[in-house]
Amino acid sequence: MPREPLHIRHVNLARGFRGGERQTLLLIEALARIDDEQGSVEQSLVCRRDSPMRAALADTDIELIDADHALAGHAYRPRASLTHAHEAKAVHWAWVERHLRGTPYILTRRVPQPVKDKRFNRWTYRGAATAVAISSVIETHLRQRDWCPVVRIPSVLSGQPSDPTEVAKLRQRFAGRRVIGHIGALVDRHKGQRVLLEAARQLRETHPDVCFLLLGDGADGEALKAGSADLDNVIWEGFRPNVGDYLEIMTLFAFPSRNEGLGSTLLDAMDHRVPIVASDVDGIPDLIEDDVSGLLVPPGDAEALATALMALLEDPERSRRLATAAGQRLADFTPEAMAAAYLALYRRLAAR
Repeated sequence: MPREPLHIRHVNLARGFRGGERQTLLLIEALARIDDEQGSVEQSLVCRRDSPMRAALADTDIELIDADHALAGHAYRPRASLTHAHEAKAVHWAWVERHLRGTPYILTRRVPQPVKDKRFNRWTYRGAATAVAISSVIETHLRQRDWCPVVRIPSVLSGQPSDPTEVAKLRQRFAGRRVIGHIGALVDRHKGQRVLLEAARQLRETHPDVCFLLLGDGADGEALKAGSADLDNVIWEGFRPNVGDYLEIMTLFAFPSRNEGLGSTLLDAMDHRVPIVASDVDGIPDLIEDDVSGLLVPPGDAEALATALMALLEDPERSRRLATAAGQRLADFTPEAMAAAYLALYRRLAAR
């Protein structure tokens, strides 16, 4: 007979919507599609009342619990089998929930910087049943701390769709131009857009048919635009929900991050068969093998980035080879694969 349903209480108290929130949604949606011989999975989500995830989950069978901070939302009933904390503030919420109601919790660590060795961090990590790292570099940092058991479950592609009508409009708009694309929050200390602008400056004279198309917004947006005011080969497109349409018209994808937990945006570029040049930093080499599934360059090195981009622009066959090899890796990075890995972990911990 089917066992008692497993109830997972996800927690994400982020104010905005970035990569971690997208991955939270992808996991919830993939788990909602599972109903096998071991029984279905019940889910609830603890989030802020103004969280963008609420609207995104409107068609998903999940209970939403209001919590604008780590001390809110704990009076909710019934008790879950397990709490899953998806970001830092959520870890605090899960720790409080365990002390109030005895609910075990796991946490997912998405950023590449080592966890600071502070008393409260030691408490919250040692209280976790397991910490999940999304990349090898994060796994290494967590194992060095040795505060709790650690497993690795990578982030996944989001399956960005494309609309043939919109793609045709974009192809017409960029007719006669080769597009080097970039998607990411406009935060230079993280995503390294200033490095990309310097590469654009170097390619402006040698490759006049190439334009740099940047999608996203963020705290550094105005400063970055001001710094590129003299570059007629840079286009700031802002935030766009239809990134799949844009990926379809990109010749190359540039990802000059200065630090990156994994870089799940790269998976979407791989899914659309866009050749990639990315920084050789943190979790990115988990996805990109240099000159096999993309090109890797030192972070912060605009000259190396420009050289790599020019090499692929001038060698379409090499670009196609890299994109094909990258696409062949995607079976390991689907929402279904992530959900299966987390579900196995949930069940193993719940069975204790």
